[in-house]
Amino acid sequence: MNADTIRQMIEAGLPGARAQVQGEDGVHFEATVVAEAFAGKLPLARHRMVYATLGDQMGTDIHALALKTLTPEEAARAG
Repeated sequence: MNADTIRQMIEAGLPGARAQVQGEDGVHFEATVVAEAFAGKLPLARHRMVYATLGDQMGTDIHALALKTLTPEEAARAG
């Protein structure tokens, strides 16, 4: 598994989402995901939405995924 594959899976599973994924060892990754679909949702619900895009890869090929999930408005305020 690599960061670009994870980015593609997230962006395909959350239409309109933009993802940045990093991970050097092939099993532990960090991702920042910006999606309008996160509006009005609590962090846990946002994370579940991202995990759903990765399906069975979570826990098998991806051992850990640290997530930062933002709406476009939140991303614009963050910098």
